[in-house]
Amino acid sequence: MRALPLPLNEMTATEKLDLMELLWEDLSRNPADIPSPEWHKEVLDECRRRAEAGEEQFIDWEAARREIIKRTT
Repeated sequence: MRALPLPLNEMTATEKLDLMELLWEDLSRNPADIPSPEWHKEVLDECRRRAEAGEEQFIDWEAARREIIKRTT
């Protein structure tokens, strides 16, 4: 993997999360370009099974994002 000249050690957790969001947004534009490994399908199948069985609780993305930021700052 090629190193990128990013000042990661100088960035706050919030700045890093913002960068991750930008990267994810960019990658999401062409999902067919990103191969998904078999183990990922297995994890998703298990998550689906647990959700259908009522064994999971969900929160919306904004609430999850606030919780992540709270835990990392």
